[in-house]
Amino acid sequence: MRQIFLALFTGILLLSCGGCETAGGDGTSGAGKGAGDTIRIMTWNLQALFDGTEHGGEYDEYRDSTGWSGEKYAARLNGIARGIAHIEQGAPDILALEEVENAQVLQDLARGPLAKYGYRWTFFANNPGMSLGVGVLSRFPLTLTRAHSFSGKGETIPRPVMEVWVQPKDAPLALFICHWKSKLGGDEATESLRRASARVILRRLREMEPLGIPALVMGDLNENHDEFYRQAGNFISALIPDDPRAASLAGSKQQDFLILSRNKPPSSAHFGPEAVALYSPWHNELSDGSYYYKNAWETIDHFLLNGALFDGTGWDFKDCAVVGGEPFTNSNGYPAAYNPRTGSGLSDHLPLLLMLKMQEP
Repeated sequence: MRQIFLALFTGILLLSCGGCETAGGDGTSGAGKGAGDTIRIMTWNLQALFDGTEHGGEYDEYRDSTGWSGEKYAARLNGIARGIAHIEQGAPDILALEEVENAQVLQDLARGPLAKYGYRWTFFANNPGMSLGVGVLSRFPLTLTRAHSFSGKGETIPRPVMEVWVQPKDAPLALFICHWKSKLGGDEATESLRRASARVILRRLREMEPLGIPALVMGDLNENHDEFYRQAGNFISALIPDDPRAASLAGSKQQDFLILSRNKPPSSAHFGPEAVALYSPWHNELSDGSYYYKNAWETIDHFLLNGALFDGTGWDFKDCAVVGGEPFTNSNGYPAAYNPRTGSGLSDHLPLLLMLKMQEP
């Protein structure tokens, strides 16, 4: 049997203003005050958001010797804030961010150019030795914070899976914020690490299922929603469709992959009765992609929703969209990648924006 080590890193919970209610650790306290009947959540890979101090793990273009500086860092934070200010209907309630260097960067955003939006709660997680991690900024108290990692067969996922819970309007919502292993080194060769991340999430979703907790998986999963087909069905990917060919190849037991459904609520017709299926908005609401690579759009940034977000109670799915247009895209309509030399652009990924609506009893 595969040897598995599942570690819970405590991470760092930072409250960005004095006198704020301290978030609890069991998911039962700290309900958001004054929340409306909708909540808006954005996931965005910020493309290597390094701070202005050289710590030793920076990419070459973000070192003092190549011209990176505190001034350029401050200008980049301001640029990110200007982008968020362009979002229709205002800034999101929760920002899930990938490729952030450290917890201080989140604080610099929350206390600096994003201060007027009221992101009082932040959380950051990363594995030792990794240059960039994942973070979240929230207007609501974080009632539970965890960072899960996985090791097995000598492999460790490069970044942890962040799990945070919020409770606006006294209705809990679980968020899994991810940046899965990239395909650098080959699609199939790196698939085991993406499947290891999927295993962590699958375990937690199964533990939560009897409680009926609405859950979202989000972030840069480095895998398209139709990855199985793009790979011609030659191997099991971490994200697979509810497809008889995929089910036959994977076997009857779902262990380390997430099943994507186009149905609302999500369902599985080709896997066993204990299968966990998640709804992907890429099937219906979204078009083109969020990342442009080798002259083709990719759908590697995701929101994946469990069935509790479609049951007519508590928080339910309302809408999802790719955030495009200037300043997020260039004149060709592609992501306006950040250039650390010139300071132009925002990120090589486009954000995804999700809206949930409270269903009153």
